[in-house]
Amino acid sequence: MPLDNFQRQIDYLRISLTDVCNLRCVYCMPEKMAFRRPAELLSDAELFRLIPLFARLGFRKIRFTGGEPTLRDGLVDMVRLAAGLPEIGQIGLTTNGLLLDQLARPLAEAGLTTVNVSIDSLDPKRFREITRWGNLRDVLAGLEAAEAAGLRVKLNAVPTRGINDSEDVIELARFTLTRDWQVRFIELMPFGNNAGFQTGHIVRESELRARLEAEYGKLELLHGGRLDGEARLYRLPGGRGSVGFISPVSSPFCAGCNRVRLTADGRLRLCLLRDDECDLRELLRGGADDDRLEARIRAAIRGKPWGHELDKARIPVSREMSEIGG
Repeated sequence: MPLDNFQRQIDYLRISLTDVCNLRCVYCMPEKMAFRRPAELLSDAELFRLIPLFARLGFRKIRFTGGEPTLRDGLVDMVRLAAGLPEIGQIGLTTNGLLLDQLARPLAEAGLTTVNVSIDSLDPKRFREITRWGNLRDVLAGLEAAEAAGLRVKLNAVPTRGINDSEDVIELARFTLTRDWQVRFIELMPFGNNAGFQTGHIVRESELRARLEAEYGKLELLHGGRLDGEARLYRLPGGRGSVGFISPVSSPFCAGCNRVRLTADGRLRLCLLRDDECDLRELLRGGADDDRLEARIRAAIRGKPWGHELDKARIPVSREMSEIGG
């Protein structure tokens, strides 16, 4: 599998299938968001060529993201393709859950193993305010469908100061008392044109843990503090599931980073919070053979930066989060 210059094994690929989303979450994008023309995005044929190529290079885990990946025609077929590759052991999906009640079973049958559902409040009114357009009932129906289909369920929440950083955190964590789910609280990251809002509304992991312990009692640290992907996991007293904290601002985990991202328009992005990218679409459409593509990918990965530089006030500005897939 490919190594970067810091000898990290890079074996996790996040593939953004579209920059389009059917929500407009306040911390993610402006309400009047301009999206790319379809011709600018990788086609199905181009993705069907790249996915096996990444598998041959040594990638073992794929996650489909967006925008909102369930809006991409052919999602089920792409999952089926990845699941049919012997090198790929895990296939995940990150979604807002609005269409999951319809897609959970077909996706599970195609080979999807895990689903991460973004949900920032269990209060219908506040959920609507955060997402601008969303209906909480649709997401809850999607969660039930995912569990019924046998998918491993994780919930992603972004606590935002003054919006959903108090009772919403308490209620979302409550899921883990009775469900074998992982509820993950993700620190808000300054990004693109929305960086000003994001920087002023970050809620640190230490605050969230203190809030949960005041409600539920002492949290039990799991796995000796070893990260599960990006999340440090805890269990509520008596809980079945786990609560995770993903804290790239207050507790960066760059040393163990094993991932790169393929944007919907065909750029290999080497770090979520750096603007370094490699254009694979140009090579694909310029007639490059697989050997040349593989060599370019390996070279790009060798140049993967050590980590972000938020501590130096260097904020990525070339894209919005929705254009990368998180």
